[in-house]
Amino acid sequence: MIEHKATYSRKGDAWSSRMGVILAVSGSAVGLGNFLRFPGKAAEFGGGAFMLAYFVSFLVIGLPICWAEWTMGRYAGEKGFHSCPGILTAVWRRPAAKYIGIIGVVIPIVIYMYYVYIEAWCLGYAVNFLAGTMDFASVEESARFWGHFIGVEKNGGAVAFSLDSVGLYLILAFILNIILIYRGLTKGIEWFCKYAVPTLIVLAIIVLVRVLTLGAPDETLPERSIINGMGFMWNPQKTIIEDVRSDPPLMLQEVVGNELSRSSPLVEGVFKDAPYLRMRTVSIWEQLCKPGLWLAAASQIFFSLSVGFGIILTYASYMSRRDDVVLSGLTAGSANEFCEVALGGLITVPAGFAFLGAAGLAGAGLGAFDLGFKVLPLVFSEMPLGAFFGALFFFLLFLAAVTSSLSMLQPGIAFLEEGLSLRRGQSVGILTLIMAMGCGFVVYFSAGVKALDTLDFWVGTFLIYVLAAIQIVLFGWVMGVEKGFAEAHKGAAMRIPRIFIFLIKYVCPLFLLSVFAGWLLIEVVGVGGGTLDSHITDLFGVRGQAVHPVAWGGIGLIAIVALGVFLVIRSAPHRYRSMENA
Repeated sequence: MIEHKATYSRKGDAWSSRMGVILAVSGSAVGLGNFLRFPGKAAEFGGGAFMLAYFVSFLVIGLPICWAEWTMGRYAGEKGFHSCPGILTAVWRRPAAKYIGIIGVVIPIVIYMYYVYIEAWCLGYAVNFLAGTMDFASVEESARFWGHFIGVEKNGGAVAFSLDSVGLYLILAFILNIILIYRGLTKGIEWFCKYAVPTLIVLAIIVLVRVLTLGAPDETLPERSIINGMGFMWNPQKTIIEDVRSDPPLMLQEVVGNELSRSSPLVEGVFKDAPYLRMRTVSIWEQLCKPGLWLAAASQIFFSLSVGFGIILTYASYMSRRDDVVLSGLTAGSANEFCEVALGGLITVPAGFAFLGAAGLAGAGLGAFDLGFKVLPLVFSEMPLGAFFGALFFFLLFLAAVTSSLSMLQPGIAFLEEGLSLRRGQSVGILTLIMAMGCGFVVYFSAGVKALDTLDFWVGTFLIYVLAAIQIVLFGWVMGVEKGFAEAHKGAAMRIPRIFIFLIKYVCPLFLLSVFAGWLLIEVVGVGGGTLDSHITDLFGVRGQAVHPVAWGGIGLIAIVALGVFLVIRSAPHRYRSMENA
């Protein structure tokens, strides 16, 4: 079989070292997903049960798909392809492959549209800490500032340019991203990640030490302590107090700690005055039977590892055959998990429990990212030199966010260079215009962060899940797992354990399909009277819920981006024909 090599490959784009690409991929993974999205998801789904589903997802699907992406990316890069449509065409030499690859271009482009908005929150918080405006006495004060800062009260509320509004910081963040991505892989992305990632880790460790020594911030509520917060995060079984007057019963609070046993004076008094309350133990199996939990855990793994984005595919395509993709993938994944669980989770979840309690944590935010912006300012208020450490932490969180947002720009640039034979400056210009319009949609429709939440679910949860499933099938069944492993082991200092052959070929696809089917049946169709996903009710207004026009606007935005990518592919079919006919 003849191996065809595309003549339009950009030979000037390459990583300067193995450490450079590891730091770049780690940078793409280490960011807001670790310190904000992960703690928010863990709190929303009850802590311990989510952690169990999260670790199973990492071992069963996260790490295997990560290795598959690194391998397929490098394999296609040697043939001159650097975008998802081209890479999938190199792996599966059929005309349909390039159209499936549209998903891998849409995902990072759309995620960037709201990610840079949250990135600007970090920069704004750093500036406000330095200005001395972030000394809050309660979570309510912190939440009010956050709501005003991002414009959550009304649409258009974020379009302001004062110290306590996000507008100016968004412009600065956007400009910084464009400058760095224009500088290219080595002088832009790799250079920035080399300094930002290690510095963030050092500062995060300092903040973690302080959080773990907070004790119980409110002496009148000794049960709300960091120790019990750790129990909330890691204990998979929980006891709750719920109001049985509603159907289904409404959870009022989670009982944590031996001092809140059923016979304690505090709990006994509550039940005496309110006989409609009941205490119930929720088993780990009851929690794990919820497909939404598994969908959230798996999607968080994909989000935090940058798996299913099309990012690793693009990054790996610039590696040479002698580069070790096995060790690089494992190193980048391990660095991300350390930052996510040992730093991001242990900083925010126990602190959130200490200030909000279990029930407050479960309903703390309007979206997946806001917990850190409500709770962490209170943590810094308790620290000596809190304004300084708060400013430094949120600025470094901003730097980590930049490393991730840069990675979201590169797949789009690679696609425009590959599909239209554009120079980097031209690609950056076109992409900047597209991103600015999409970001404008997110920023203007800021009421209830509905636009952000819609895009985060349908792209940051749903589509990355779909693309990850497609990739593992292509690697395991189309490319062939034995051929894929042989490709992965070229230049590798270690070998992937053979158990992963079975996992990749059988377990991963079955796992992904089962969770997805369960989510569709229970939380979309409503089989068994399950609670419908709010993102479905936003679109279709079922069960008495009104249709939300902003949710449909988000779907329209995703569709417009997908149509643009489709038209670019249709305008240049010859780019991929050599591989299709190979």
